[in-house]
Amino acid sequence: MIRKAFVLEVHPDKHDEYRQRHNPIWPELASTIKAHGVRNYSIFLHAETNQLFGYMEIDDEEKWQALGATEVMQRWRKHMSDVTLANPDNTPKRKNLVEVFHLD
Repeated sequence: MIRKAFVLEVHPDKHDEYRQRHNPIWPELASTIKAHGVRNYSIFLHAETNQLFGYMEIDDEEKWQALGATEVMQRWRKHMSDVTLANPDNTPKRKNLVEVFHLD
C-alpha cells in the first residue's frame, strides 16, 4: 500500500459547488477509481485559504497513473475545471506532497 497526498485550490466562490459535485461523485467514476486500486480516499477543504487537501491509499503507481487516461476521469476533470485551478488540458493544478511522518 502506498499513501498519496496532494494540495490544490478551489475558487473562493466555488466551495459549495465543489462539495455538491462530489456528493455523490458519479458512480462510474467511483467504480473506476476503485478498479484502479485507490481506497481510503478523502478530500478536505481549508476554506480560509481555498486549499483542498487530498489523501488516498493506492495499490500500485502504474494503476494510479493509468487512472488519469480513462475516459470517465477525463470527463470528470473537464467537469471540475471551472471550480478548481486547472491546466489547459483540464488536469488540476495539483501539488503532490511528500510524506515526512507516519504513525500506525
